[in-house]
Amino acid sequence: MAASAESEGPGSPQVGRHRIVIVGGGFGGLACASKLGGAPVDVTLIDKRNHNLFQPLLYQIATAILSPADISEPLRRTLGKKRNVDVVMAEVVGIDAQRKAVLTRDGAPVEYDTLVIATGSVDNYLGHDEWKPHAPGLKTNRDARQVRETLLLAFERAELTLDPDERRKLLTFVIVGGGPTGVELAGAIAELGVFLLRRDFRNIAPEELNIILLEAGPGILSGFDEKLSQYTLKRLEARGVDVRVNTPVEAIAAEEVAAGGETIPTGCVIWGAGVRATPVAEWLGVEPQRGGRVAVAADLSAIGFEDIYILGDAASVQSEDGPFPALAQVAKQQGKYLGRKLRRKAEGRDDDTPFRFRNRGITAVIGRNAAVFQSGRFKLTGRLAWWLWAIIHVYLLVNFEKRLLVSVQWLWTFLTGQRNARLIDDES
Repeated sequence: MAASAESEGPGSPQVGRHRIVIVGGGFGGLACASKLGGAPVDVTLIDKRNHNLFQPLLYQIATAILSPADISEPLRRTLGKKRNVDVVMAEVVGIDAQRKAVLTRDGAPVEYDTLVIATGSVDNYLGHDEWKPHAPGLKTNRDARQVRETLLLAFERAELTLDPDERRKLLTFVIVGGGPTGVELAGAIAELGVFLLRRDFRNIAPEELNIILLEAGPGILSGFDEKLSQYTLKRLEARGVDVRVNTPVEAIAAEEVAAGGETIPTGCVIWGAGVRATPVAEWLGVEPQRGGRVAVAADLSAIGFEDIYILGDAASVQSEDGPFPALAQVAKQQGKYLGRKLRRKAEGRDDDTPFRFRNRGITAVIGRNAAVFQSGRFKLTGRLAWWLWAIIHVYLLVNFEKRLLVSVQWLWTFLTGQRNARLIDDES
């Protein structure tokens, strides 16, 4: 029996075959490439990283619950059995739509017949990129490790200092943005601090920890029902988090934040106040939509271009259902949809079905036994929402190995309170 296209020996692009290039190996790009495995096309996936990263759990790297390898998987390993799919590690710097080529920083242009752009988003500093060195976001493993080291170093330095003002500054952590990222960080830092300071340190106490969550709007978790936002506020305050709404940031410098007419000395600032699309609009020479996104039709094709599709955080779907929120489930569903569509097209089967988003609900975790979940009118809080949050995130991990690793680590942390990833790599 002849081997299938997915299991035959290492392949190379076949002359005359349709070439599909996917830029971005996140949720959407990886889902699209996976669906195209074994199709009568040659697929090239380009990403500046060699791995897929589960960004929703980066805050757990930052707070020493997980390690980077727990939520990262090499793209070549994930796609290795799909012999018509190649992986290129390169940084994309532009697109030549006339020549049908993707431009990379260090290599030759990568030509395509069909282009899929799934490059996601970056932190949005609201026109103040000078804040970035002092207030990292959480978009990469490097970001998460930087935050983790800053947190842990602050504890170590506070343990040693004899200056009460310096200690107060070091134990003050400021999180900018009251969305899910900010809420989850605040809760996780509170739990980390209480455990560490009570058990492993001798000169500082949990009561000295000062976690400040700044939100420019009137409430946290603005995308959730008001009752869930209020529940979250109360649970954070019960954990000692100082939540300040209607408090936009005015300036961020080394070791201080200006907000609400006050200057806050701090040992660590973390940015979680929103994202914007990667520069896809600039690459294509089009007017960006809100958040830097590019307008696409209901089938995710870029408006005004032939054979270019955009999905995930970079796409603004111009239909009665769109635009969609910047969520992993949106990108993953769009990637699967587009992969199936392009596969059918390559097999000679037209598919004009538009993309339909199936909302699986939104969720945020506050801490142990405390989370919120919302799907339409259905709302859930507390321990059940916490378990549901865990199940959803484990399910979304890239493979069974990662699901098992993360589940075991979570169980260990739940039973012992230990954070085994408390490593400080920076020797400065």
